[in-house]
Amino acid sequence: MYHQIYLQLRDEILSGQRPTGSALPTEQELSEIYAVSRITARRVLTELAQQHFVERKRRLGTRVIFQSPATPMEANIDQAVDSLLAFGRRTPVTVIEVATENPSAIVASALKIDPTDQVIRAVRVRSMDGEPLGYIVSYVPAALGDVITTANLAKAPILKILEEAGHRAVQAEQTISAMQADAVISQALNIESRSALLRIARTTYDKDHKPFLLTFAHYRADKFTIRLDLQHPGGATLTPTITQG
Repeated sequence: MYHQIYLQLRDEILSGQRPTGSALPTEQELSEIYAVSRITARRVLTELAQQHFVERKRRLGTRVIFQSPATPMEANIDQAVDSLLAFGRRTPVTVIEVATENPSAIVASALKIDPTDQVIRAVRVRSMDGEPLGYIVSYVPAALGDVITTANLAKAPILKILEEAGHRAVQAEQTISAMQADAVISQALNIESRSALLRIARTTYDKDHKPFLLTFAHYRADKFTIRLDLQHPGGATLTPTITQG
């Protein structure tokens, strides 16, 4: 259990969900969130500090100090959206759940909403040739709940639904990282627990630079890759690629 919590927090730091300078839960909060002892929670935070992901200071708590050495790259948002929509049309989707809930601190921060505001959480599994390919979790403000429904998500990609509702993607921040499948994802994708996954975290903004969609997509590493087409001028284009076999 200690190692699972450590890996989850580490992946959140590496993917940018917990940016440099952000605070981690206290030992007491971690023990309550994951239903573990204070000793286990302390061990998790100590391990993160030893690996130089966080810094622990008395009376100041635990804060992220990790800074990614990677430099952000720019890509064409219209081409990226077109690619995502095409990918959505090629991969059948099963809607697992659509629920209204209170956001976590990470979700509230990404969508720039108050932690007391509610969000719509949509969980889907995309497949290819009858096999599950990706486990996708998306969050939108609760005000969009009238369009983010099980019926709509079964018919069209979420970006298309939101665009038709007047929320066009003008800008997005995307992080691609590696992680291991937890029990929930491994069961949904029919893979062994702790199998390798390609994780894509994406925050999408409208013309007023207001975030309206946060998505965490988890794809099987044995069947999904990202191809980056480099060109000059005009930046780069990210293209999802399904690995056959």
